[in-house]
Amino acid sequence: MQYTGLAEVNGNEPPTYACVGTSDGIASYRTMEDRINRIKENGTEAEIDIFNGLPHGFGLGEGTIAEGWIMRSNSRRSRWTDYY
Repeated sequence: MQYTGLAEVNGNEPPTYACVGTSDGIASYRTMEDRINRIKENGTEAEIDIFNGLPHGFGLGEGTIAEGWIMRSNSRRSRWTDYY
C-alpha cells in the first residue's frame, strides 16, 4: 500500500506493507502509521516505511531516500507467503 488515507481496520487484514512521505498533503503518514500499528495489535504482520520530507507521488523513489522501497516490499511479501 503506498500513500493512502485508509484508516479502517476490521481485524481481517492480510499482512500489510505501507510506505508514505512525511510531506504528503493527501495521505497523512500519521494516519497510515496508526493503521499499521492497529493491524499489528490484531496479530497480523504489518510494516511501514516513512520517508522524511517526501511528498505525495514519489513513485519508485528513484533519486530519493525512498529508492529501493519496492525491493524491500517484495522481500517482506516473500516472508508472508504462508498467509496466501
